[in-house]
Amino acid sequence: MTKIVMHGIPNCDTMKKARVWLDTHGLAYDFHDYKKLGVTADKLNGWADVVGWEVLLNKAGTTFRKLSDADKLGIDRDKAIALMVEQPSLIKRPVLEYPGGVLVGFKPELYAEALG
Repeated sequence: MTKIVMHGIPNCDTMKKARVWLDTHGLAYDFHDYKKLGVTADKLNGWADVVGWEVLLNKAGTTFRKLSDADKLGIDRDKAIALMVEQPSLIKRPVLEYPGGVLVGFKPELYAEALG
C-alpha cells in the first residue's frame, strides 16, 4: 500500500477530528465508509494481525451494549470478526491504514509519530 486509507463512518466525531488532523498536515487519504460499503473478514483479520482484535472491537459503544447476552458471551477473535462484519459500527473508529502500519482510534501524537 502506498497511500493512506481512513476507514470508518463519516458522521463520527472522532473521525472528524482525524480528518481535520490529516487535512491540516497536508496528508492525502482515501475514505472508506464501512457502514455503507462493508468490510470483509479478510480485511479485519489483517488489521487484527497488526493491532489485535481486542483493539478493533469497540466495547464502549452503543452497538456493543445493544448486542444480545449470547453475542457478548465468550467473544474470541473469530466471533468478534464475524460480529464486526455483520455490524461495522462495532469497529473502533477510525482505522487508518498507512504505508507501514495500522492505527486504530485517533490520538494526534500517534498520528504525528506514524505519519511524520
